Amino acid sequence: MTAPEQPKEPARRRRGPNAATPARRAQIVRAALESFAQHGYERSSLRDIAARAGVTHAALLRHFSGKDELLLTALAQREADEEKLAAQIIESGLAGGSVLSAVLREEFENPGYQRNWLALSIAATDPAHPAHAFFVTRRERMRTRFNSSPLPTSRDSAYLSADEKVTLVLAMVDGLRIQALLDPSREPLGLLEVFMRLVVSPEGEDPPEAR
Repeated sequence: MTAPEQPKEPARRRRGPNAATPARRAQIVRAALESFAQHGYERSSLRDIAARAGVTHAALLRHFSGKDELLLTALAQREADEEKLAAQIIESGLAGGSVLSAVLREEFENPGYQRNWLALSIAATDPAHPAHAFFVTRRERMRTRFNSSPLPTSRDSAYLSADEKVTLVLAMVDGLRIQALLDPSREPLGLLEVFMRLVVSPEGEDPPEAR
């Protein structure tokens, strides 16, 4: 007598080819940030980034057309990370003048990262550089971020407009990066906090020529 045929288990559905795409792209972008920070944009290679992400070179190219696209995506992720960290620090109740130095502290503790960021920023002043538009519009994004936060650049004063304050703060940060690299014994972020207090004029205070 033949045993009754057992019912077959339903076939498992295979995951579609794009099921893991967002997570895999994020993994590659994080690897690119590490590679760019360690080697700089010019010296970084897609193969190094792929190895850090644990994917093949061919798999990386299925997600990104090349290093230029990956650079722009990585820069956008870096800004998103900065904004997230700033929001956490602000929620902690830290004084407005200290928020920026707290956001930058980890970055300033990594000279290699600082050096590569400065090199990229300078290279991007060339209109032909793939990140030129990103850095040009970064200032506007920074202005919006400052103006929507409790940082002391968020309002006009008798001396400076909010926009002028942002220009000075960005210039100060870039200058302190260079000074910190030239003389690691200095504490540049303490100077940044002093500067952040100095760029704020008490409300209602008239400029010197009006007194």
